[in-house]
Formats: sequence, structure tokens, C-alpha cells
Amino acid sequence: MNDFHSWAAVVVFVGAYALIISEKIHRVAVALGGAGLMMAIRATDDKSAFYSEHSGIDWNVIFLLMGMMMIVGVLKKTGMFEYLAIWSVKRARAKPFRVMVMLVVITAVASALLDNVTTVLLIAPVTLLVCERLALPAAPFLIAEVFASNVGGTSTLVGDPPNIIIASRAGLTFNDFLVHLAPIVVVLVLVLLALCRVLFRKDFVYDDDRATEIMALEEREAIRDPRLLVQGLIVLGLVVAGFVLHPVLHYEPSVVALLGAGLLIAVSTAETGEVLQEVEWPTLAFFAGLFIMIGGLIGTGVISEISRQLADLIGGNELGGSLTLLSASAVLSGIVDNIPYVATMAPVTSELVRDMGGASDHVMWWALALGADLGGNATAIGASANVVVLGIAERNRQPISFWQFTKYGLIVTAVTVAVTIGYVWLRYFAFA
Repeated sequence: MNDFHSWAAVVVFVGAYALIISEKIHRVAVALGGAGLMMAIRATDDKSAFYSEHSGIDWNVIFLLMGMMMIVGVLKKTGMFEYLAIWSVKRARAKPFRVMVMLVVITAVASALLDNVTTVLLIAPVTLLVCERLALPAAPFLIAEVFASNVGGTSTLVGDPPNIIIASRAGLTFNDFLVHLAPIVVVLVLVLLALCRVLFRKDFVYDDDRATEIMALEEREAIRDPRLLVQGLIVLGLVVAGFVLHPVLHYEPSVVALLGAGLLIAVSTAETGEVLQEVEWPTLAFFAGLFIMIGGLIGTGVISEISRQLADLIGGNELGGSLTLLSASAVLSGIVDNIPYVATMAPVTSELVRDMGGASDHVMWWALALGADLGGNATAIGASANVVVLGIAERNRQPISFWQFTKYGLIVTAVTVAVTIGYVWLRYFAFA
């Protein structure tokens, strides 16, 4: 591609990003319009947009979301989320910060076993009901859970999609991620809880009447369809097992989710039309448009040029290189979704490792994973989980604006990345 296409692609992407930030036009319209413009200026084409694994729509993400949204739609009909909402509030004695701690920890742990998008799809309905019962604003709780999902997902191979790409390229195992990343993730969850206590302190308003009312409820009475609940939980259990056994079964998470959704609809009394109404179609359309726009940047060589500049800056300095890669990845993953970013940076990182004679303990790969996963918290479109939760919030008339999310996200990302830089320096260099 020539310079015109590269610059035109940058102008389209920056313009679309500015419109998403301004919120003067709905983000779905901006993403689809930006995707159309990328095709109009020939930064990408139909083959690249719809069929390219490298620079097109990531259909695995789209169909993973669709399958899990259908499963969640069936589970909603059972009353399971109402049950979990009442149970969690009663265990936390209806104290708002205790409720947030419980939800954040559950989200972080679940995101290590499932992918973080699946986790927020399951936890968000519970959160909305909890906040409704306690007359609390849902936004702080949902935002905190997104942060927890991106932090928790960092700890395992299956927790965050970028980790799967890194593991494939670097030949890393599930246990490698646990040994190297799980320790810092435990620290980061504690740091996140401390930040939430400060950032959202004005929202932890205890309502004694509401608390008394909810403590008197019997959560079992919330279950409306026990048979459907059993069917749904069995299928969900099979889907989770499919996710965890990915290294053995080699089924993509999207395939597992669609098989689970199809099986649940087939064996249950759920109406297909009603289940499909629960799918967040605007969110899926936004992802499609975003992938095509980023594909335009990849196709015109913009992202690879940024990657080359980063490689030149790093040179052969392992300490400086790993910390620069971590920091730069955090910044760039806040601007573009971290999945295509890592897909683009993985071969560059491989070159860097080779130039350094095989960096010790895969430190460059851990720097890329930590930067990309944690940097996803920086803005409302930095990671898939962020976009999904904003879509759920909007659908439930609890909209979260781009800036409302991002003003907290930038603080959380800056603090967690700073802590992580200290960890990388101490573990791989100071005490190596």
C-alpha cells in the first residue's frame, strides 16, 4: 500500500475514535461508518475484512459472544441471577463495598478459568439486580468488574484471548502462565480493591431500609424454573469444561459456545426467538466495525510500522526492552483492541527475542502479555469485555459513557502497570 492509503486509514481511524469519545453519534454507527470508509478508500477490501484471519473480523470473538449471550438468555428465564443477587448481598450483609469486593473477587477468579468476556456476561446481570435491590448506581460496580476481568484473565492461558495468541507463538504452556503471571495478578487484585475503595467511595451509600428488606428475602424463592436451571447449568458446565480443555480438545471457544447454545435450546423448552432477542446485536455490530477499521490499519502497514519503530527503539537491551514493550503495549492496547494488537506484535516480539539470543525466562513475552492485558482497562474500547459491559449497561438503561469509564480506567491502568513494571524488574533482573 502507498502512503496515501496509510495516511487516509489513520485519518479515518482517528476521526472515528474522536466521534466515539465525543458520543455525539452512537458508537455502533461510528464503527460501521468507519468500516465502510476504510473499504471506500481501499485501505481494506471485502476479502480482507470478512475472510482474513490477520486483518479481518475475528469471527471467533463474534460467535463466542453470540453463543454465550444465548446461554445467558436462557439462564435469565430461570431466576438464577436473582438467586445469586440475593445470596451475594446477604453474605455481604448488604454493605455496598463488601458487595463490590465479593463481585470483584468472583469476577477475577472466574476470568482466570473462563475467558473474561464470558465472565462479564454471566456476572453483569447479577450486578444489575444487586444494585437495583440496594438502590445503588450500577456503573461503578460494572466498571470495577471489567477491571477485575481484565486483571484476572491475565493470569492464565485461557483467561484473555491475547494470551492464547502469545502461547501459540512462543510455545508456552498453561502452567507457564500460572507460574509467571498468577503471583502478580493476586497482588494486582488487592491493588484494584484498594483503588475501588477510593475511586468509588461516594457511591457506597448504605440504605438501612433496603438492607433490612433484602436480608429478609429467601433466595430459593427466586428460582422460577428448576428444570430449566438444571439443564442450563449442565450445559454451562460442559461449555466451561470445553474452554478449559482447549489445549487437549483443540475446539475454538466460539465452537464450544455455539455447540452449548444449540444443545441448550434443543433440550429445553426455551423459544429460539426469545433467546435470540437476548443477544446484544449492537455490540456484535460494533465489534465487526472495529475489527474492520483496525484491519485497515494493519493492511496499510500502519501498525507494523509502529511495531518496527518500537523494535528499533528497544534494540538489544533486555531490561529496557521488556519495560518499554510492557509500557508501549499498555498504551497501544488502550487505543486499539488488544486482540489485533497482540496478533500484530507477536511476530515482532519473536524477532526481538531472537535478536537478544533468547531472552531469559521469556520475559519479553510476559511483558507483552501484561502490557496488552492490563492496558485493555485504559479506555472503554481497549478490551472486548469493556465493550460488552457497556452494551449490557445501555440495554438495561444504565448507560456508561466513554469518559465515565475511561477516567477510572486510566488511573487503574497507570497504577497496575507501574506495579507490574516493579514486578518484572525484581523477578527477572534484580533477583534473577
